[in-house]
Amino acid sequence: MRAIVGVLDSFGLGSAPDAEKFGDKGANTFGHIAKACAEGLPRKDGRTGPLHMPNLMALGLGEAAHGADPQVRMPKPAKIVGRYGYAAEQGRGKDTPSGHWEMMGLPVEYDWGFFPKTVPSFPQELTRTFIEQTGVPGILGDCHASGTEIIDQMGLEHIRTGKPICYTSADSVFQIAAHETHYGLDRLYEHCHIARKLVDKYNVGRVIARPFVGEKPGEFKRTGNRHDYAMPPHAQTLLDYYAATGKPTYGIGKISDIFAAKGITNYVKAFTNDEVFDAMLDLVRTGPGDAIIFANFVDFDTLYGHRRDIAGYAGALESFDARIPELQTALRPGDLAVFSADHGCDPTWPGTDHTREFVPVIAFGPKIAPGPIGQRNTFADIGQSCAKHLGLAPLPVGQSFL
Repeated sequence: MRAIVGVLDSFGLGSAPDAEKFGDKGANTFGHIAKACAEGLPRKDGRTGPLHMPNLMALGLGEAAHGADPQVRMPKPAKIVGRYGYAAEQGRGKDTPSGHWEMMGLPVEYDWGFFPKTVPSFPQELTRTFIEQTGVPGILGDCHASGTEIIDQMGLEHIRTGKPICYTSADSVFQIAAHETHYGLDRLYEHCHIARKLVDKYNVGRVIARPFVGEKPGEFKRTGNRHDYAMPPHAQTLLDYYAATGKPTYGIGKISDIFAAKGITNYVKAFTNDEVFDAMLDLVRTGPGDAIIFANFVDFDTLYGHRRDIAGYAGALESFDARIPELQTALRPGDLAVFSADHGCDPTWPGTDHTREFVPVIAFGPKIAPGPIGQRNTFADIGQSCAKHLGLAPLPVGQSFL
């Protein structure tokens, strides 16, 4: 028996019940992208017209989206072949670790530490100690920023001075951007290790290495050598319970980083959506008969959601959808596949931060009966359903939808 979980990073379905607390009431990642396409937004290939996602629609995505936000209406397929619904996050965050941990049965019921939206953002003590322990001549940034924008703004000064670009966001995060050759990739990683220890006292969820290349503004480009240094989960997740049985868990893309490798027995390196899909397919086709395969499709979030690129997000969704039949064909009789998301990142919403939204819960497999599962009150229902499918004891949180 296997459980294959694919996270469409940031693919929200509409404002969660508590979205107003986060300033996100009215956000709807999927709904607003679909609306823009229906109104004639051209895709990157120049095509216009409604989103074309026949495979996700056949799995029940359109019905799930309508349930989450009744204003969203997608054409109903002739036959729905998946179990479909939508889930609200029980935990207090709208970030990557809290969403993924809750999917695996561990809601984050405490508050992360966040840096204020001021200049400077970081406490003087943190900055001073970071400079002392790394030996850098100082830092640039020290503010809330979009990663791509701040690299363009400060990349040249970074190369000239050797000062790393340190910035944060609405997430619980300390990010360090540095040039792969002028600064050095290994040196960046070393300095992120130092920062990880320093931000523990502030209860910060992640330190992220953001390497980039290029020699001038407009040409600076982040590379696939990003690395997340996450606070480890505070208790056991589905991954830990399953790994304890001696069976493998595979983390594809940034999954291992998100869990600080806790409960992950095999890290599979992949960067783009297509690379992640290829790695997932390879494991589904050739991997062992008992396993958890957990994949994060990061492009939706980093390339399109945060950059407020509606057309790019739409094109990425259509490209992802076109590959779903490959997965369906590769599934074995005992497989459960689930598509979901960790939060929203509405590209039509003000700012560049995540949005507090419902996420889709789409389950399918050769022996998975189709039909609606309605609103789920926690992402942990995904982990609980996987636990049941895999024959594990029930997790402390969540209700199975199987």
